[in-house]
Amino acid sequence: MAAFSSTHSACGILLLPLVVSSLICFQLASCGTIVEFLPGFDGPLPFVLETGYVGVGEGEDVQVFYYFVESENNPNEDPLMLWLTGGPGCSAFSGLALEIGPLIFKREEYNGGLPNLILRPHSWTKVSSIIFVDLPVSTGFTYARTDAAAQRSDWTLVHHAHEFLRKWLIDHPKFLQNELYIGGDSYSGIPIPVIVQEISQENEKGIQPWINLQGYILGNAITTRREKGYSIPFAHGMALISDELYESLRKNCKGEYLNVDPENVLCSRDIDSYSKATSRISFAHILERTCNSGDIKTSLRRSTIQRHHTKKFLNTNLKLPPLTCRTYANFQCGLWANDDNVRSALHIHKEFLLRVVPVVRV
Repeated sequence: MAAFSSTHSACGILLLPLVVSSLICFQLASCGTIVEFLPGFDGPLPFVLETGYVGVGEGEDVQVFYYFVESENNPNEDPLMLWLTGGPGCSAFSGLALEIGPLIFKREEYNGGLPNLILRPHSWTKVSSIIFVDLPVSTGFTYARTDAAAQRSDWTLVHHAHEFLRKWLIDHPKFLQNELYIGGDSYSGIPIPVIVQEISQENEKGIQPWINLQGYILGNAITTRREKGYSIPFAHGMALISDELYESLRKNCKGEYLNVDPENVLCSRDIDSYSKATSRISFAHILERTCNSGDIKTSLRRSTIQRHHTKKFLNTNLKLPPLTCRTYANFQCGLWANDDNVRSALHIHKEFLLRVVPVVRV
């Protein structure tokens, strides 16, 4: 198993004047660090991984952590994407190691050591460079230096993401001309279209650096906050419930499946029948069985990086999911991210490690 000692700095400093032909410009003097070895991965990483912080907000009191993976194909020409995981409050590490990144946890029974990482053969980084960003504030390794800066809202997330991106591009000028996309999943369906709109509007105003924005990508996105109600038409379309039950639901509930009137006895009856019919189906992947993750759901979601010492965490007698369940990777993710050697390898700020980081429930 590889050590984590070999890293080198990838700092860049580019200070733009405050006024250039009446255009407003961002300033940044910061650096990221190239990570060549990661605990749990055998040998040097066969791709370029950079981690670092970018200060945003008033007085840069929010320190935004990111993982940047350079395209394994042609980083000079391939698209660049900024990726936000949902929640809100999901660490970008889940996107990197559980969804679209070049790493994945090896599925093996926990033996008391650090979970092992292997390569994902179908990573999106085969054809694009991706910045995985821990936002909103207090997500993953992103932290606030003041109580005021720790306040969260969708609008704050939008502004922080936009400011982060422009500052990051100043620090990485080789990517200024690359086509850029904003990507994310789940709750990111709420802020990402607004982030894209803000970037576009600021581009039109002449804000520098200009961003070569091409579009956005959303997966299983929340857009109306009524998505749970769509599960019934989906279940019918996938033949998980009968035509008769679906027609009865449509007739008796009149398309309203979320806030059922308790006096609507027929609709309540059909909802109960639907719940029973789908009770053993995993809606994360309908071809997989449901997995009883026990209390782990409230403590180690795919998105949460908690500030707990590993041994102390394991003494809480959590019921772990079976190895065959995809949620087992959530358990591995938490163990890995809470390891002191991992945090050293990722160059997490000492300031973060000394603060009490809230546990984000999603």
